[in-house]
Amino acid sequence: MSLEGKVALVTGSSQGIGQAIAIRLAEAGANIVINYRSHPEGAEETLSKVLSVGGKCYMAQCPNTRGQTLKADLGNIQEVPQLITDSIQHFGRLDILVNNAGIEKHAPFWEVTENDYDAVLNVNLKGVFFATQVFVQHLKETNRSGKIINISSVHEDLPFPNFTAYCASKGAIKMLTRNLAIELAPFGITINNVAPGAIETPINTKLLNDPEKLNALLKNIPLGRLGQPQDVASLVSFLASADADYITGSTFYVDGGLLWNYQEQ
Repeated sequence: MSLEGKVALVTGSSQGIGQAIAIRLAEAGANIVINYRSHPEGAEETLSKVLSVGGKCYMAQCPNTRGQTLKADLGNIQEVPQLITDSIQHFGRLDILVNNAGIEKHAPFWEVTENDYDAVLNVNLKGVFFATQVFVQHLKETNRSGKIINISSVHEDLPFPNFTAYCASKGAIKMLTRNLAIELAPFGITINNVAPGAIETPINTKLLNDPEKLNALLKNIPLGRLGQPQDVASLVSFLASADADYITGSTFYVDGGLLWNYQEQ
């Protein structure tokens, strides 16, 4: 599954799943554009790890060095085209887009504010929509095929009380993926969806520190453990490679079997 010579942008790659994906794609030979919104120190950590496995990154502030990170808020539509454009200008091309950046807001439905709703939908759906659009325009203009991998969630199918806006955004990503698979197929562009379950990342710190809730969750996972970011990254690497050229419009669950019979405790 070599990605030698390919260029990949991984949004939200300063920590967790995004960081693991950036490292895994670099291990496969891809050049990486690291994106962050509010964790520059995490992005620098990703950069260091990518370089340690022999990868090359985009370094905006220091263009003479081998790599760097790009700050852009996927929830701010004004910043999205520039992120894609800067990535292309540095490496001369972009072959792989991993739409990983995402946020969630906890609140009962009747207490959700418009600001919180907008924040979640802007990052998780609107940002994905328009980042993908600019990427596709680049591929069409250069008459090349490409790969789009969306990082969704089991909550595109599985209800998640108190996270309604998040679930709505992920359900929309699943349908976006299916629809674009049809529209983009004539151009040799594939798009697929990876839906992680409970993954051990910083976003789950509160859960990891609550033994009662953690044990209740583990009872719902047939494999008996939380997933690791690398579990998701390995699948993304496959979908980004030529080995997955005949796969498009599909959702792949990385959940240890969580969806089989999940029950809220």
